[in-house]
Amino acid sequence: MEQYEPDRLSAAQLAAMRRSLTSGRGALTRRSLLRASGVGALTLGGLAALTSCGIPPAKREGPGAPASEDFSATEKELNFSNWTEYMDISEDEKTRPTLAEFTKRTGIKVKYTEDINDNVEFFGKIKPQLAAGQATGRDLIVVTDWLAARIIRLGWAQKLDASHLPHAFANLSPQFRSPDWDPGRVYSYPWTGISTVIAYNTKATGGKKVDSVTQLLDDPSLKGRVGFLTEMRDSVGMTLLDMGKDPGSFTTADYDAAIGRLQKGVDKKQIRRFTGNDYTSDLDKGDIAACLAWAGDIIQLQADNPDIQYAIPAAGYITSSDNLLVPAKARHRTNAEKLIDYYYELPVAAQLAAYISYVCPVEGVKDELAKIDPALADNTLIVPDKAMAAKSHAFRSLTSEEETAYEEKFAKLIGA
Repeated sequence: MEQYEPDRLSAAQLAAMRRSLTSGRGALTRRSLLRASGVGALTLGGLAALTSCGIPPAKREGPGAPASEDFSATEKELNFSNWTEYMDISEDEKTRPTLAEFTKRTGIKVKYTEDINDNVEFFGKIKPQLAAGQATGRDLIVVTDWLAARIIRLGWAQKLDASHLPHAFANLSPQFRSPDWDPGRVYSYPWTGISTVIAYNTKATGGKKVDSVTQLLDDPSLKGRVGFLTEMRDSVGMTLLDMGKDPGSFTTADYDAAIGRLQKGVDKKQIRRFTGNDYTSDLDKGDIAACLAWAGDIIQLQADNPDIQYAIPAAGYITSSDNLLVPAKARHRTNAEKLIDYYYELPVAAQLAAYISYVCPVEGVKDELAKIDPALADNTLIVPDKAMAAKSHAFRSLTSEEETAYEEKFAKLIGA
């Protein structure tokens, strides 16, 4: 039996996680720009849980390990943990329409819990049971790609039965089909995508369009009014693309060159600051004229401020994802697979996308979404067209050694 992999994090990695959880993408709720303070910062207990070594040997779900017993045939139930405001809800907030329809159709009762406020804190809750080979009490969870990769690597996710996922297999968008941490989506399916693009305030730019990282870093008219993100993968990934490098296969030399490029922007005071999701208020007011931004934020900002525009750089953009996983020892894997597949049916996917306004990972959803709201269907931040999808790039998985070294260099860059 393989022993538990401690995955001890360096001080730089822990600092990066604190940034993410208190002001970065990890702090965002899924529909509101201004509720980060309600999410809560990473606790000391969560950090300790992520880095502690005194965990029993892991009971793995990998090759050669006995499969978890599935009680789906006799227990028509499902325990589903998700992020806050990441599921459609009725106007009176008494029902969740898509979940109610799933239960009506299948007879499977879903206990839906919004108990994921950030990845690290949630991992701290479930890791002791997973490491001890015990059930977490959850049959389906939603975690961001880097944590999904870690759970899969540790052998703590159940392999999905492709025969139970016909809609998911057929309708998964090509841009999400084969991440390097789960080739072919053997263990996971995306719940939604998160795109990093360029946003700008036309009032602040004098009507000028801003559509490249080169422009952010070199346009003298933007000096002192440019924002980059405190999320390393987003800021460095977008810079790598601008330099003609692939974020999915870059070298350490490429990474260092991107850091150097950003450092020049800092030194000549082109970059105003590196921000978490607090860039939204500065962009709205025009204190930041242009910046890297998350697509979900832009949709919300544009609803109130017509001066907010966005651009997809010709060089491409970074996309990450939040992903559905069935934890090891979950009692109802087949029920969970039925739910995953259900959300890849086009009408259901459209109903969810209309509510959460993030990138829909379901190919062919546009026509169904148009029946609900034509404007949403035409918004490429929710339904990327083929041209936009072709420009999507994922930041490659890092080894523990790379992540330590890269986060240290990035922390020095941003003064963290």
